Amino acid sequence: MRPLRCGWRKTQSISLGLCALCLVAAHCLQSQGVSLYIPQSTINATVEEDILLSVEYSCHGVPTIEWKYTSNWGVQKIVEWKPGTQANISQSHKDRVCTFDNGSIQLFSVGVRDSGYYIITVTERLGSSQFGTIVLHVSEILYEDLHFVAVFLALLAAVAAVLISLMWVCNKCSYKFQRKRRHKLKESTTEEIELQDVEC
Repeated sequence: MRPLRCGWRKTQSISLGLCALCLVAAHCLQSQGVSLYIPQSTINATVEEDILLSVEYSCHGVPTIEWKYTSNWGVQKIVEWKPGTQANISQSHKDRVCTFDNGSIQLFSVGVRDSGYYIITVTERLGSSQFGTIVLHVSEILYEDLHFVAVFLALLAAVAAVLISLMWVCNKCSYKFQRKRRHKLKESTTEEIELQDVEC
């Protein structure tokens, strides 16, 4: 019976050891993974505005950061770099992108065509990676609309001034007409009185 107990204890300790080993390996793998945080997943901007696609990541070692742009016109790579090294910026975004070590990028003078999905991929040296998406909406600048509104308001002000002037003229004419009418009524009343006096 004792040998059986020893064998049972050995298998129990082996399985406990394997469980502990699995837990340690899982913890190691989890600690080596990449985590990515995007504070603002949707950005609204106007034409010619500079915008920041802000992200934060954490991982072990120096990762490779890559940004891609997806829209109705297709998918294109914007930039790829490792923090502390020079960024490899695509020709389409040359002189329009600034990179930061925390993975963020800044786009200068955005246009309507820049609207779309911006996908960041952070890849660790050991191969684990994480990606996130920021949606950018770029709308036309409102100068033309404001110009139209200003012209419309000026036109309304001119029409209001003309209407006020017309009302003032009508009021004057009405006043003069009433004075003449009163004067005529007075004259006719005076004539009637004089006629009555004469008849008497």
